[in-house]
Amino acid sequence: MKYNYLIVGSGLYGAVFAHEAKKAGKSVLVIDKRPNIAGNVYTENVEGINVHKYGAHIFHTNNTEVWNYINQFATFNRFTNSPVANFKGELFSLPFNMYTFNKIWGVVTPEEAAAKIAEQRKEITGEPKNLEEQAISLVGRDIYEKLIKGYTEKQWERDCKELPSFIIKRLPVRLTFDNNYFNALYQGIPIGGYTKMVENMLDGIEVRLNTDYFEHKAELDSLAEKVVYTGPIDAYFDFKLGTLEYRSVRFENELLDKPNFQGNAAVNYTDRETPWTRIIEHKWFEFGKDTEGNDLPKTVISREYSSEWKPGDEPYYPVNDEKNGGLYAEYKKLAEAEKNVIFGGRLGEYKYYDMDAVIASALELCKKEL
Repeated sequence: MKYNYLIVGSGLYGAVFAHEAKKAGKSVLVIDKRPNIAGNVYTENVEGINVHKYGAHIFHTNNTEVWNYINQFATFNRFTNSPVANFKGELFSLPFNMYTFNKIWGVVTPEEAAAKIAEQRKEITGEPKNLEEQAISLVGRDIYEKLIKGYTEKQWERDCKELPSFIIKRLPVRLTFDNNYFNALYQGIPIGGYTKMVENMLDGIEVRLNTDYFEHKAELDSLAEKVVYTGPIDAYFDFKLGTLEYRSVRFENELLDKPNFQGNAAVNYTDRETPWTRIIEHKWFEFGKDTEGNDLPKTVISREYSSEWKPGDEPYYPVNDEKNGGLYAEYKKLAEAEKNVIFGGRLGEYKYYDMDAVIASALELCKKEL
């Protein structure tokens, strides 16, 4: 045995564990089947712009321990997520706040807005039976029709009447003019991009890229006492109980020879007719400036299309319904019976994790394991 730990996957979970294991004096090998480190937080520099290759990642947390931890590896800027909704050319503020209510209803005071929402919610009596009824019971029909219905149906490729109500148990509704979507104690983007941050975490650690764990499993397993596996849990067991379902996202990226495309990092397209769910303009995550603080002359945009996951696609969001939950529980039993393998992260635990929760989960494992 050459290593104490073989870590499969160089995303946040694997990188945190690798860093802490090395600090504890353990020998570590990190492998990744991709040609780059950092998993889905990977950023690629294009014309001075850090492009979020696997979708927008905005770091936000209320967990001071996680915030202090991650700040060892990067300096974060003060980026605040304030998305804009585009409904057939009309623009609205997100999350739903006084700017939104003023634009939709012409109301000016929080009292007027609250009264308007209360009046529209009356349409639903009794327990909401589906997502449409749940949304109307929270914010009323006008907002549902313009800002929720089309976007949600594109995201899930299902009619809102066919989607379970629990998907939107809560909708942020603010009777203030606050456009800060996350409202977290700490938020921002690592200056220089996430790849640089993960590089700092993996400093001094052996990393092998373009290495498919399953193609060399026996050989790789024989190198280490224990495996920390962050890939899909069903793939580990060769899908023998069936395949866990995900939603996936397809990106169309474009480099444009102009300084500004939409004036904001994220614009959601909430009508059903526009095929993409949103457009990300990556330069605004870092205020449109290069490392010297100069304005960047070009811009990169990504159109996002939500899609049903199929083998070979990148898995993004677990479909946390009853069927998949039951199947995951069966895989989890198999995982617990594996002697020297630890399953962790978004794919290993079949969980929709924000970045701070991934880091917290990895640190929890470090406390138990190291």
